[in-house]
Amino acid sequence: QVQLVESGGGLVQPGGSLRLSCAASRIAFSINAVGWHRQAPGKQRELVAAMSDVGRIGYTDSVKGRFTISRDYAKNAVSLQMDNLEPGDTAVYYCNADLLYSGSDYYTGPVHNLWGQGTQVTVSS
Repeated sequence: QVQLVESGGGLVQPGGSLRLSCAASRIAFSINAVGWHRQAPGKQRELVAAMSDVGRIGYTDSVKGRFTISRDYAKNAVSLQMDNLEPGDTAVYYCNADLLYSGSDYYTGPVHNLWGQGTQVTVSS
């Protein structure tokens, strides 16, 4: 069983930065297409940044120019760099991804639409 593992959340003051990371829990899996979502208390979950399998990137308007999604090839992970954070960015952030399998198990294949457990980001003074 493979999972998505997120890290990097925390408490930061307005204007500060955080870097979230999302990786597969088993080394034989790698992230293909990925999206970072967030859900604030009392609000619906929203997609904030996404990267397709061919590297196309998109952001929701409220984070354009402040958030950057990228692949971390050294860690076999995908990162979300969040700069100039605002109180409105406070939410639980989730990674959602399709995974490729490069192992030798004949009965194991790619995984689609896998969600991480979420990581809390709080922006407050």
